[in-house]
Amino acid sequence: MSAIAAKPAGNAGAFQPVASVIAIILAIVFIGVAYLLGNMGIFSGGAMVPMMTLVGIIVGAALIAFGVHFVPVGGAPAAMGQSPGIATGVAMLATGAGLAGLFGGAWAASLGFGVALAGGAIGGGLMMAVTCLMVNISYVYGMGIPAASGKVAKDPITGDSQAEYKSQGTEGHGLPFISYVGGVIGGLFGGLGGTLIYVQLLNFYNASFAAVGIVGEDAPVLAVGLAGIFAIGMFLVIAVLSAYNITGTIEGPHDPKFKRFPRAIVAAICASGICGLVAMLVVAVL
Repeated sequence: MSAIAAKPAGNAGAFQPVASVIAIILAIVFIGVAYLLGNMGIFSGGAMVPMMTLVGIIVGAALIAFGVHFVPVGGAPAAMGQSPGIATGVAMLATGAGLAGLFGGAWAASLGFGVALAGGAIGGGLMMAVTCLMVNISYVYGMGIPAASGKVAKDPITGDSQAEYKSQGTEGHGLPFISYVGGVIGGLFGGLGGTLIYVQLLNFYNASFAAVGIVGEDAPVLAVGLAGIFAIGMFLVIAVLSAYNITGTIEGPHDPKFKRFPRAIVAAICASGICGLVAMLVVAVL
């Protein structure tokens, strides 16, 4: 059967208990490996520092996976006003929000852990707020169509009816208020998670360089560069995993596909465990 003729399975998007348990066990194994390598002296800082670093990375990845499901993505149909959401892919939009948050968090990293996380969350949320606003301006004033959802009869927040604003033959268009709010929330979670990963890696690299005698002006620059590269890379991994979980378009937290987020979180926990371990092993050879 061709891919075009194929139909999704009846349990598409369903939570898989056995696979989820295996993924969580693997994540625990990765955390145990980090603890063991720290205890053996391969990682600097003893046993607890690398273990807590990896735990922070895993928590950040889970926040990213959860946040991606809030972001309204319409893909190509949205570009033609055939479905609600932003006319791009899930991974691209989520990555954009995460990078904006990551830049904000990285800028504030020297001001403290809490300030860095707040800066990252605000950066991601602000990027999505501006993006969603410009999308609705383009739809309303450029294409002449109002925002309307095809998933709910009334907006869950404002209570506004949707049916009379939806064009015939479409699944809706534009960004209803619930989708706008969902986009901002997704940006907040994405920026927060990405910044958490960055800060955890930055602190680990700084401690590792200091332990092996790499000091001076070049050490902080190297730590920032490595932390940024791996944080962005892990964000892309989690965003793509979440995109596969969503499979297509999503309007936001009111979309039935939003209920799939637990599966994405489990996948993110497992993937970030191995990715985080690799990111930490880079400095283990020093």
